[in-house]
Amino acid sequence: MRRRRAAPASALSAAKIHQVCPEDRRMKRHFQCVHFVRDLRAELGGVVKAATDLCESMTRLGHRVVLTTCDATDGPKVASESLQVVEAPASKVVKPMLSGQALRQIEGIIQSADVAHLHTPWELANLQLAALLRRHKVPYVVSVHGMLDHYCMGQKRLKKQAFLALGGRRLFRDATAIHFTAQAELEQAQAYIPVANKAIVLPCVLDLSSYAMLSGPEPALRAYPQIRREARKILFLSRVHPKKGVDLLIRAMAVVKPKMPGAQLLIAGPGEDRYLAELKSLAEDLGITDVVSFLGMVRGAEKQSLYQVADAFVLPTHQENFGLVLAEAMACGAPVITTRGTDIWRELEQGGARIVDHDPDDIAAEIERVLSHLDEARRQGERGRQFVHEWLDVDQVAARYESMYLDAIRRGLPSASKTALTPGEALAAG
Repeated sequence: MRRRRAAPASALSAAKIHQVCPEDRRMKRHFQCVHFVRDLRAELGGVVKAATDLCESMTRLGHRVVLTTCDATDGPKVASESLQVVEAPASKVVKPMLSGQALRQIEGIIQSADVAHLHTPWELANLQLAALLRRHKVPYVVSVHGMLDHYCMGQKRLKKQAFLALGGRRLFRDATAIHFTAQAELEQAQAYIPVANKAIVLPCVLDLSSYAMLSGPEPALRAYPQIRREARKILFLSRVHPKKGVDLLIRAMAVVKPKMPGAQLLIAGPGEDRYLAELKSLAEDLGITDVVSFLGMVRGAEKQSLYQVADAFVLPTHQENFGLVLAEAMACGAPVITTRGTDIWRELEQGGARIVDHDPDDIAAEIERVLSHLDEARRQGERGRQFVHEWLDVDQVAARYESMYLDAIRRGLPSASKTALTPGEALAAG
């Protein structure tokens, strides 16, 4: 194991949102929190950024964080005494699990922790770590990250139901708190796991300070010469995956092109070669390869600049937990078009985002409205920029997470927690 230093809710009928005790802020003390995110690789999506931004925000408040992972490739790089990244290799026999040596070393970290935070429900390693946390009576929080949305539960459904039956539900039952990033996410998840009074809805900690002063479109235009300056540009920027609805957007572009021949669709983000080939073939079949460009993985200054290139940012997703790219696009002033497939669609709509159905004609119609009235769209984009900076103010959101952790420490593990292992946990424990 290697160590390195690194820097509005609707009422629910079946579940109650746990309210953090207001005294927790007054009885503030510094704590140590252990996080586990299996893989810190940027191409895997928003969970990585959400977790690392959260860890860094807690260190700025004076707390100590240990971020454990099996792959620290894109983990925090800034040296800090308050933030330690521990790379814990997976088992060579059963790769979804942690090795015995890794568990022993993480157990040493857990023994000095005040609270723990486990990310995503489908990791065998989380069952292993939950057993250690119960043994040492360390309270823990589980973040669902949208993986119990109805769309996700419809994929490999039997396998997921078996996982929940063999130990997954206990992971949540014995948690001190279950974290959701949106009300819509909570409403769906309660159909699959015991939520009771443990649910806490907090948006992702998203540090938008780098979006305060924007660099403009030039860095992206220089980096990607295939972008036509004179075109009206439609941007998709996310992981290129079937659930993101990229095929719907390509079909919508086929509707837009005859009416707006000067429009260009930019598809940015990583994806599997086979799926990218399918999308390129679809564009060819529809006769629109001349107005569709695939840009690949985009990072850093070019990514931020690409949002500013866009006359419309479109994410016709089937399922999105928080959709960090949607908030980033709004922070750059881009007019946003998305679907109810993102759990934060209500919040985005308040900020001026346009919500459409999963239908190419509906998507195309909204794109045409935006591109036909660019001045109005840009004004709305500026209002959205102001909204997202206020909604996701990093200091205010971080303070709410701090209160969540302090409340978890005060409450401890649920009294019903037992040491006996479920069959799935026994397998995970080896």
